[in-house]
Amino acid sequence: MSNDAATTAATSTAPAPQAVDGSPLEAPAHGLGASLPQTDARAKTEGTFPYASDLWAEGLLWAALLRSPHPHARITAIDTAAAAAMPGVRAVVTHTDVPGDAAYGRSVADRPVFASDLVRHHGEAIAAVAADHPDTARLAAAAIAVEYEILEPVTDPEQAFAAEPLHPDGNLIRHIPLSYGDPGTTGETVVEGLYRIGRQDPAPIGAEAGLAVPRPDGGVEIYTASTDPHTDRDLAAACFGLPPEQVKLVVTGVPGATGDREDPGFQIPLGLLALRTGCPVKLAATREESFLGHAHRHPTLLRYRHHADAQGRLVKVEAQILLDAGAYADASSESLAAAVAFACGPYVVPHAFIEGWAVRTNNPPSGHVRGEGAMQVCAAYEAQMDKLAAKLGLDPLELRMRNVLATGDLLPTGQTVTCPAPVAELLQAVRDFPLPPLPLDAPEDAWLLPGGAEGAGEPGAVRRGVGYALGMVHMLGAEGKDEVSTATVKVQDGIATVICAAVETGQGFSTLARQIVQETLGIDEVHVAPVDTDQPPAGPATHGRHTWVSGGAVERAAKMVRTQLLQPLAHKFGMSTELLQITDGKITSYDGVLSTTVTEAMDGKELWATAQCRPHPTEPLDGQGQGDAFVGLAFCAIRAVVDVDIELGSVRVVEMAVAQDVGRVLNPAQLAARIEAGVTQGVGAALTENLRTARGLVRHPDLTGYALPTSLDAPDIHIVQLIEERDVVAPFGAKAASAVPVVTSPAAIASAVRAATGRPVNRLPIRPQAAVAAAGS
Repeated sequence: MSNDAATTAATSTAPAPQAVDGSPLEAPAHGLGASLPQTDARAKTEGTFPYASDLWAEGLLWAALLRSPHPHARITAIDTAAAAAMPGVRAVVTHTDVPGDAAYGRSVADRPVFASDLVRHHGEAIAAVAADHPDTARLAAAAIAVEYEILEPVTDPEQAFAAEPLHPDGNLIRHIPLSYGDPGTTGETVVEGLYRIGRQDPAPIGAEAGLAVPRPDGGVEIYTASTDPHTDRDLAAACFGLPPEQVKLVVTGVPGATGDREDPGFQIPLGLLALRTGCPVKLAATREESFLGHAHRHPTLLRYRHHADAQGRLVKVEAQILLDAGAYADASSESLAAAVAFACGPYVVPHAFIEGWAVRTNNPPSGHVRGEGAMQVCAAYEAQMDKLAAKLGLDPLELRMRNVLATGDLLPTGQTVTCPAPVAELLQAVRDFPLPPLPLDAPEDAWLLPGGAEGAGEPGAVRRGVGYALGMVHMLGAEGKDEVSTATVKVQDGIATVICAAVETGQGFSTLARQIVQETLGIDEVHVAPVDTDQPPAGPATHGRHTWVSGGAVERAAKMVRTQLLQPLAHKFGMSTELLQITDGKITSYDGVLSTTVTEAMDGKELWATAQCRPHPTEPLDGQGQGDAFVGLAFCAIRAVVDVDIELGSVRVVEMAVAQDVGRVLNPAQLAARIEAGVTQGVGAALTENLRTARGLVRHPDLTGYALPTSLDAPDIHIVQLIEERDVVAPFGAKAASAVPVVTSPAAIASAVRAATGRPVNRLPIRPQAAVAAAGS
């Protein structure tokens, strides 16, 4: 493969900003709308970024965890004597050494720090060891003798309803029966389908690692790459039996995240060992431990029935959605709410009857991964739309156009879509974008074939398919969750500092905070302080929260500082602050009488302000799945072009054309990168990523057995349109950017494979046998 070919195999093109008359606009050099690079980009590129696994402290001890080799077992005895007696071992802790709460959980405290009587999933923590060398710690953990009574695992979520309870809270975590409209209504045309979505791992870049350091007051400081530091601190403090003020969590070395970055299941043992030994303790999880311990995308079983009239307009949707939560609840309740609420997709459906369940099994844990709940149902409802189009003899795109949602329509939850919903425009944009040329059959272009240059396929067996999908996600928390963030902006000596506990996970918040202050105060040099729990909470880095609530808090604080800066000048010249503007570090009045620099106006003073941002409240879904549960929505349309070897079943994604509802473009380059990353993650979910299990045992928990897409697997990604209809209730009018392409792209790829092969494609990731063409195709 040539260098040029390799370079173009994963390209992203975003439309340049335009004026109302269509003429190109020059992007600003700073402030909102500028393509400022991320603050840590250079360090990460050059390899000098300090990741959590690089942490060090004087007198450091090393930790290791003993994890269960069984998915379901009763523990009859634990003997730590041999491990404790090994030279260099400083502490061994089990469930009997947890001084506070024995279990933790973000929604339900159902997950034990260490298994005591029962093991509920493969890899569950049993004990932890601290020693003076990492090899000693691992050997000591292996020396702990545990006697198990092996139990039959419950691995089929459908069997979980009738199985013996796996947990004192039972196997059912949540049931949502959504009822909307008349159940007796039927359509002239009916299609049904059964769909399965696999277990995608977030596969975080870099090792999950942390350092715990005991404090003189009997507390502990934990340094780790947390994405929700205050929640993690509170969970840890409760297990340590300490008040939250004696536990400090410092966020350090976050390489990137697409959900929960760090598993609290190793942060808590780490802190316990530091408290027990009185020494700093470090733990760096292996990739195998990460696969076993942290949360994955919920494997999901979906049954659908779509009713339509003769013209292809949807009449009724019926669905059953079953989420496999694994052993513990984690984020399953909110994931289920999203799945049920968005089960019909961005389409107008006058009658909908959806039942959703989330159940415990002995499979690996499930939790937050980009687009949780929404991604699984998108794959199913878009497959149904393809089936309906085929049965009605309609073009699949035309069928979608006849049913698209718009602002003012109702969701099946009864909530009115009040935000911009330009779904029809998005679909038109990807429809009108030119299709890529067909590949040549020349030998030098063999790498374009599915399977690559060394593949066994023949050009004559390759079929091209084009497919479409529409996706939607909610922004911020849902169902009454109190969303709030606090930020402080300080200015002194011409330098601004932002203090906010919003974690930079790669979504670009640190860059956005700089841009907001530059825009508001006209100060070029802006620093964002490191995050720790001594700062007020900002909440988790999910659902576009930090662009909205944390960015909103920064904006409000910056505006308060702006008022402090301008009030003395306005008073001196007898005018209001609204008649003054700050541009490129200069303060001028509307009439030109006043002209000075920000530095001169500061006159050596320090100005600061603290502000909060809290969006309008939501409400939980009621007993019929009704309620205004979501703050805002974002939409996306994707057209996928694939080449399929219909004899071997191998698939190559040629191109993804993306049109997205973004509200407002705050950083063009960063936005394009987020969309491209989301699409690529969706390619993995569609074709390769599935953490496989056999009777609850994780098979090949490493990056050899778990196939992530590489740059050679990434298609050409064309961002053909970004619709900027500002959401008036959101700060800056911007919407979440990265989750909705993850949700939409797997469905689009599956649609394209269906078009190429004539096969139904009812499972993700797509298996080779599902991509072999039907007879006569």
